[in-house]
Amino acid sequence: MPPTARRTMVIVIILFLLGLLIIPSTFSNKTIKSVNYSSLLTEAKEQKVVSANINNTTGVITGQLSDGTNYSTNGPNPVLSDEVSVLRADNVSVTFANPSSLLSALLPYLIWILLLVGFMYFMTRQARGQMQGMMSVGRSKAKQFNQDKPTTTFADVAGYLGVKQEISEVVEFLKTPGRFATMGASVPKGLLLVGPPGTGKTMLARAVAGEAGVPFFSVSGSDFMEMFVGVGASRVRDLFANARKQSPAIVFIDEIDSIGRKRGAGLGGGHDEREQTLNQMLNEMDGFDPTEGIVVIAATNRPDVLDPALLRPGRFDRQIVVPLPDLEERLPILQVHSKNKPLDPSVDLMLVARGTPGFSGADLANLVNEAALHAVRRNSTTIAMEDFETARDRVMMGQQRDSMVLHDDERERIAFHESGHALLAYVLDKTDPLHKITIIPRGMALGVTMTLPEEDRYIMSRQHLEDSLCMRMGGRVAELLVYGDLSTGAADDLQRNTELARRMVREWGMSKEIGPMAWGSNNQVFLGEDLMHTRDYSDHTSQIIDDEVERILREQESRAIEVLTLHRRGLEAVTRALLEHETIDGETAARLIDEAHGEPVHPQGSKTVSALGLSQSPAVAPVAPADSGDGVAAPAPEPVPAAAPNWQPPTLPSV
Repeated sequence: MPPTARRTMVIVIILFLLGLLIIPSTFSNKTIKSVNYSSLLTEAKEQKVVSANINNTTGVITGQLSDGTNYSTNGPNPVLSDEVSVLRADNVSVTFANPSSLLSALLPYLIWILLLVGFMYFMTRQARGQMQGMMSVGRSKAKQFNQDKPTTTFADVAGYLGVKQEISEVVEFLKTPGRFATMGASVPKGLLLVGPPGTGKTMLARAVAGEAGVPFFSVSGSDFMEMFVGVGASRVRDLFANARKQSPAIVFIDEIDSIGRKRGAGLGGGHDEREQTLNQMLNEMDGFDPTEGIVVIAATNRPDVLDPALLRPGRFDRQIVVPLPDLEERLPILQVHSKNKPLDPSVDLMLVARGTPGFSGADLANLVNEAALHAVRRNSTTIAMEDFETARDRVMMGQQRDSMVLHDDERERIAFHESGHALLAYVLDKTDPLHKITIIPRGMALGVTMTLPEEDRYIMSRQHLEDSLCMRMGGRVAELLVYGDLSTGAADDLQRNTELARRMVREWGMSKEIGPMAWGSNNQVFLGEDLMHTRDYSDHTSQIIDDEVERILREQESRAIEVLTLHRRGLEAVTRALLEHETIDGETAARLIDEAHGEPVHPQGSKTVSALGLSQSPAVAPVAPADSGDGVAAPAPEPVPAAAPNWQPPTLPSV
């Protein structure tokens, strides 16, 4: 029983009981005149009393006077027989009342009976609801939407023209199947949306619900699983039965990997309930008649764990990849999320889009929201570019931890560490352009060196990978050169470098010793595919792989030592700027490095990324070689070491 109905029932019962107690006494006392007992006897002698009704229990005497007035008085208790005889002698009609009325006698019992009946009614309703819940446990939990309630349309989904075109074909088939029937074409039974988290797969499905004009059933993969065996399969049957009744219809299953994992796999064997649910879904999709007009759309970000039977033609015929948006798609996504927000006229969303490579649709929505929150915090009525810049730093580098206080020696070591990263990011040719350096703790890091790619990148060359390895070595090497020892600050850099170097050797064939071969299992351990898998290469090859990984990392460490030694003055200049300002941008760091080097490191222009823009800084004017004092110009700076294999690593200094 709902709480509101329960409270109403309690109030009604209380009012009913109060009415039983108050209303009868109110009506009975409306025309009764209270008189004195001695006055009653006097009036009886004067023949003014017609009747007297004596209550044997209370002694109350009620009756009627000769003028028609009802009276009431308190007589002796118990009643004296002599006085009764006197009243009768005075022609008064004397009667005796029962000790109590039936209602007053039963009222205490009636109250308890009503309370018991109310309690039994409440318990019956509760038990009935539980029984109904158990009887309906096998029913589908899918939410149904129809053409009368469109919430999202394709106009609300920016970008992804190819994805929307494929889904639009399905919508058009359900609206006008005759156009496809004349060409002998049949619509795919299933569409699988595959892509990283946050790319808008569920939003695309909601857009289909708004555009389809046919019944749309939405359900999550987890809604099929319960503690009772067989419930999942029953819900699958009920879902497709409802869809057939309202054909043509669309069924959307979000996070299908929760029930569509490979059967018979996993630690300790398969999951019987999940496999029964999957088997029932395979059977329902196989049982489709192409003329039924039912299309299943599913979404997942882990297609590698799905059962092959689910992906074969005839079930999910098409796999539509929903990738991370590129530059041309990020701009309309930002425009959609900024549509109802007060943007400052100086805001250039194209610059914001160019400065956010690798952001998903959800990341861009979060970026706009963080910019709005920052504008509110600084009491502004509009969202400016500085708000977007701060929001991007918040999203990419983490929340600034102002409460953390570092000792002076720790701040200096962190400054040298980050300066080493920044200098190598600027000097090396194939690294991403330098954007910002800070020694303010953010997120889990004590300092951050931020680089951004000039454009969306889909493949990386070996030189780019080697320069990335060298740049990550910059923090460790800077501490080694300045302090002569190492700290724990390079733990994350070493872990990421080791993982990248191992992939270069095992998977990408970037080692002369290994050659054009790849060893690397992508199988999922939790699926049981790689738990007992034997290694497909010998111990000798394993040793070669380890040696090659070590060689690559040592080469890049030695290369970082040589570059930082060559630009030691630039390293110190950037460190001093960081200790003074705590945060500097890439252009400032580039100017300091160029001035310390004596000439521009990149004569064609500074390789940096300005604030929310990828326009390169103007070239720094070349600095004339310094005169040594005897008329002989100082030698020009040595060139920056190139990437392997043309470059040979120097001997490592002892620690």
